[in-house]
Order: sequence, then structure tokens, then C-alpha cells
Amino acid sequence: MPAHDGYDAVVVGGGHNGLVAAAYLARAGRSVLVLERLDRTGGAAVSTRPFAGLDARLSRYSYLVSLLPPKIVRDLELDFRVRARTVSSYTPVERAGRPTGLLVGGGEQRTREAFARLTGSDREYTAWQRFYGMTAGVARRVFPTLTEPLPTRGELRRRIDDEEAWRALFEEPLGVAVERYFADDLVRGVVLTDALIGTFADAHDPSLAHNRCFLYHVIGGGTGAWDVPVGGMGALTDALATAARAAGAVIATGREAVRIETDGHTAEVTYRGADGEGVVAARHVLVNASPQELARLTGDTPPAPAEGAQLKVNMLLTRLPALRDTAVDPREAFSGTFHIAEGYGQLAAAHARSAAGELPTAPPSEIYCHSLTDPTVLGPDLVERGYQTLTLFGLHTPARLFAGDNDRVREELLKSTLAQLDAHLAEPVESCLATDADGRPCIEAKTPLDLERELRLPGGNIFHRELAWPYAQEGTGRWGVETRHANVLLCGAGAVRGGGVSGVPGHNAAMAVLERCL
Repeated sequence: MPAHDGYDAVVVGGGHNGLVAAAYLARAGRSVLVLERLDRTGGAAVSTRPFAGLDARLSRYSYLVSLLPPKIVRDLELDFRVRARTVSSYTPVERAGRPTGLLVGGGEQRTREAFARLTGSDREYTAWQRFYGMTAGVARRVFPTLTEPLPTRGELRRRIDDEEAWRALFEEPLGVAVERYFADDLVRGVVLTDALIGTFADAHDPSLAHNRCFLYHVIGGGTGAWDVPVGGMGALTDALATAARAAGAVIATGREAVRIETDGHTAEVTYRGADGEGVVAARHVLVNASPQELARLTGDTPPAPAEGAQLKVNMLLTRLPALRDTAVDPREAFSGTFHIAEGYGQLAAAHARSAAGELPTAPPSEIYCHSLTDPTVLGPDLVERGYQTLTLFGLHTPARLFAGDNDRVREELLKSTLAQLDAHLAEPVESCLATDADGRPCIEAKTPLDLERELRLPGGNIFHRELAWPYAQEGTGRWGVETRHANVLLCGAGAVRGGGVSGVPGHNAAMAVLERCL
């Protein structure tokens, strides 16, 4: 690392939020150093080739984009694009002894017909339109605030200007609204799943943790759409690293920050690398890591971790499996979100069993196929041969379930999760798995404990801690990134308005620094 007397800002952690902060500050003329403990940047937003000998570049951890503001892409002049999915979701189910399902997407008329085929009437479709019309209004009003100073609760409520929406999303457990709007168990489950991605909660959880999760899932881009990153998630972080370097930021990989000492005006960051230990001075330190890691670095008392509750599975297939529901093309079913065992009653049963310390009998999960929307993640030979990627995200599997024997429980859960998928397929998914250069099936699974070990996510929590409401509360500060140390800011997912691949905490931490430097 080149010698330097001191930097305007040192960013600890080269994940996407840290790179956003570095790029903004460097473009504003500030001297910036990014310290990244791994040998590459990107954090959880990376693309890798996990299967030996095969040119398949998968988004290994995070995989879809919704919360990334176009403003950040424009401001930083990023060479990065997303593609919309033509199908939003497909949820298979067996009714009256026959396989059927609900396909959402492909146009209003087709979606209406799918609801009628499933439920026998227009009632649920009409309720769907009304409910998501309500959330769309909230999205249009809330999303632009994410890159502004935090509004107060009252200001956000006035901005939303819809008392029904405010009550449903901000005051009552989401299950109340789901049950008020919808009657069909499957439709209720499809709606509820957006409240449970990475959050372990019941539909009527009084803490409203699932409401906050749902809110962030439906406001992205002002529309709630979840798009596919062209080239995989690593394309975003590669573009961010390029932008930061082009603006003059120094990115030092293989350097792990081990201590931050500050008097509130200047700071020293001690780091460790292959060439030994070093110290660098800075006016500001931006920590793109969990609140627990921030506390460890500064010597403060760490907050209690909020455990993660998901299983992440990556697969490479030689072909898509056929469905038992022959009315739906697998290429459509898998291009959107393919819901498995996610009826409303199934979700409640899975949560209750996990809360009691047992793996769910029917583990809920959802799948999508990146390569159907963006085949560039596969080499030309694999595309020509019809190979496809599958990403599975399992719900309601909290870290505590894996504490006794992570490897054994992972295999048991993976087996039962795939069995739930196979129940809706005309052939087992394992018969479609590709094999790598060593003859091993192309499938890998990550538990919360795996994510904690590999990415230092506390308890495997993909949000670093419970998500916060996107408004100011006592102690949150003007931008939601402030800490008790005046010149140390939290720019990772654990900041207010953090979580997901958004760049929002990185943007807001940079804005907080630049305001102070005026």
C-alpha cells in the first residue's frame, strides 16, 4: 500500500456500500482509502465460479436488485444495467387432486386469468390489484426519501398521505392486512413471503419486524420491482470499484482493520496484512461492517445480534426440469420467483416448528433462474447446450437450528427442501444437475452459520441486524449513519435504511461527511 500521511476518509470494508461511499467522497475531491480484509472487493454482492471447470459466474450470495437508487448509478456514472423479469412469480399447488398454480406476470389479462383458474373467481385478483395499488403509492412516496436526510415519523406519514396504508404497513402486524384483503391461503402466502426474506417472524409478530422487511421489499425503485443484474451481482461491485479508483480512491485488499481509535476529530485505523501491521490516520472513518464489528473496532459494547434465518442454495442445471402443472412453461415459471411450500398455513407451520427448535417438516423456499433473463453469466458453450442457473432462498431456518452440527443439519435441510420442490416437478431436480470437472453435482448450500463464517454477518443475518423504519428515531442522527463517535460513521447494512443491495447507507454516510466538511 502506498505511503500516505493521512486521508480525509478511511472506509473499512470493500463491500458495495463501502465502495459507494468511497466513490462519492473521491469524486468530491477527498482523499480516500478503502481497507478490505479479503483479496477482492464486493462483500456479499459478488459473482464467482463455484463449480470447478464450468464457466458459470453465479451471484453467490445476494442476487437481485430493487433498492439501488438510479440516482447512485447516474451520479457515479456506473457501467451497470439491470433487466426486468417478464414473470413476477409462479406458485405451484395441488387442488382437487390435480397440479395447478398461480402465475403472476405476462400482462394484466393473463394474470387475471391465472387467478381465476386457481380460485374460480375474480375476487382475489381484484383484492391483489387493490393491495398492490396501495403499496405502489407508498413506494412512490417513500423510495425518494432513502437518499435524503431522515424524515420524522410524522413527516413520512404526511408524505404517504394514505391512512389505510399507514395502518396496514406501519402500525398493525402485516398478517392483519393480508387476512383482511385476501381469502385464499395460497394468495395470502405469496403476499406474506416478502415480509420473511431474511426475517424470522410470524404473520402477527407484535414487534412488526416483518412489516419493516415487507416495506423494504415493496418500495424499491418506487415500484417494488426486483430486477436481474446484467452480468451477475459482481458486475455492480466491479463497476463501483472501477468508479472509486477512477475518482482517485485507493483500494487496499488483504488488509483487515483491527482497531479504530478516535477523539472525535481525528482517528487512527490499525490494520493487518500479509506484510504485517500498519496504522493510517483519517479525519473520518466509515465502517462498512456490522454494528457488532463496529463495536469490536472501537472498543464499545456490542449490540445483541439478530440471527439470520435463511438457507441459500446455488445450482447449475443441464436443463430446466419439467413441471407437473403442464399449463405453465418451465421457462416462465423459473424466470420469476418460484414459491415452494409458501401457502399461508404452511408458512405459519414452518415458523412454529422452527421456533420450537425443530427443522420445518415442509421447508418454505423460493427459486429463480438468473440465466433465463440474463444468459451472460454463462459461457457461450453452456448457453448453447441449454444449461441454466437456479438460486434457492429458504425461509424460517434460524441460525440456532444449526448450532449443534451445521454440516449435518445443512444436508438434512437441503434434502427436505429439494423434496418440497420435487413434489411439483415431473422429474427430480437432482436429475437435471450438471456435474463439475471432478464429477460432483453442481449444488452448494449456505446456512446462516456459513454466512457468518464467510462474510462475518452476525448470526448469518443478511441485514446485519433487524431492519429499522425509514424515519428518524431517538439516537438515529440526521442521516441514520451516525455513531457515538462524531467522526466514525456506519455505512453498512446495519445503518438506518440499510439492508439489501442498495448503496443507500454508503451514499448517506458520504453525504454526512461532505456536510460536515462544508
